[in-house]
Amino acid sequence: MKKYFLVIDQGTTSSRIVLYNKKFEIFDIVQKEFKQYFPNEGWVEHNATEIWDDVRNLISKILRKS
Repeated sequence: MKKYFLVIDQGTTSSRIVLYNKKFEIFDIVQKEFKQYFPNEGWVEHNATEIWDDVRNLISKILRKS
């Protein structure tokens, strides 16, 4: 059984999941952008539930692929 490091890279515009092998070489990457909301001038908001759902789905997706 191969072992990998699964890393969540949470940015301001997208969620990214990266799998690294034991030598810390990238094995696979999946990413999804999420919606940004601008309720007022100079403000930005994100939907935490949408981000959490995206992260869970990306983890499932990368594990199924690999």
